[in-house]
Amino acid sequence: MPIPLDAGNVLRNRYKIIDRIGQGGMGNIYLAEDTRLSGRKCAVKEVEHDKALSADILHEARVQFEREASVLARLDHPNLPKVSDFFSAGERDYLVMDYVPGEDLRTLLLDARGRNEFLAEKDILDWISQLADALFYLHSQNPPIVHRDIKPSNMKITPDGYLKLVDFGLVKILTPGEDTITIIQGQGTLLYTPLEQYGGSDTHTDVRSDIYALCATMYHLLTGQAPLDARQRFLNPQLDIDPRQINPAITPRTQKAILWGLEIHPNQRPESIDIFRKYLFGTKELPSRPSLRPTHIRLLDRLLEPPEVVLVSLAIVLLFFSLISTVSQ
Repeated sequence: MPIPLDAGNVLRNRYKIIDRIGQGGMGNIYLAEDTRLSGRKCAVKEVEHDKALSADILHEARVQFEREASVLARLDHPNLPKVSDFFSAGERDYLVMDYVPGEDLRTLLLDARGRNEFLAEKDILDWISQLADALFYLHSQNPPIVHRDIKPSNMKITPDGYLKLVDFGLVKILTPGEDTITIIQGQGTLLYTPLEQYGGSDTHTDVRSDIYALCATMYHLLTGQAPLDARQRFLNPQLDIDPRQINPAITPRTQKAILWGLEIHPNQRPESIDIFRKYLFGTKELPSRPSLRPTHIRLLDRLLEPPEVVLVSLAIVLLFFSLISTVSQ
């Protein structure tokens, strides 16, 4: 862990450090004052490269950092903080973005658990709707951008109710024909990381990896319990607990959406965030696809079809019997 900067330090003759507000394996995140714009506070993310890197590799890492930071600086979405600057100082690189006030979802989750309560599903679905909008925007970039570190602590609710996906630390630019491009090499946070993101190579991660992390986050927010990590779920599938077993108030459709997104194999998950959110919010049905879940679970899922599907099926049956009755007369 890099030694944190002291309060009062000024970076690039502009950003005066106020406090350290976060940390990770590759650096810290600071709250800073922009001395050129009076009253503006910003978040400064720090990246310190491995001191064992050769000069050539360090140069490549710096070029890569600048390329990715330039991509992030062009993004403009209400659920993403605006990246405004990037620079290097000594052995460290820095990414400057809007400071987002408010509490993160991990704090709200812990507060609810301390009261022995569940967070309201309607609130969670509102947050997930905003998150899905941000991910749709990122995934629609050319080339697509995969966040790769979605988790409750990386999402804040502002005082006016907006959700902000605040950390770009592991973002991946899906450039065709190139190896993985990341601002920070890493695996993400274990509890929310899909199996394909494990290990030293990230070349097989794609937008479905973000869908897995989103659904793991939903699971945690709705149940108050973290899901098993992907490796445990792969090795011991019998230990999996469906969300409604923990919180029976969760609607069947929401549970089915979560379980779909948490499929171990990427090909079993929704192909896009748009397909996922259309199912979650009731405008699309699950496609026919092979299932890795036990038969008794699949039968239970049929019994827990969304209400509109049940009503349509019942109407068809009644119409069928009505026709038979008419013909027999």
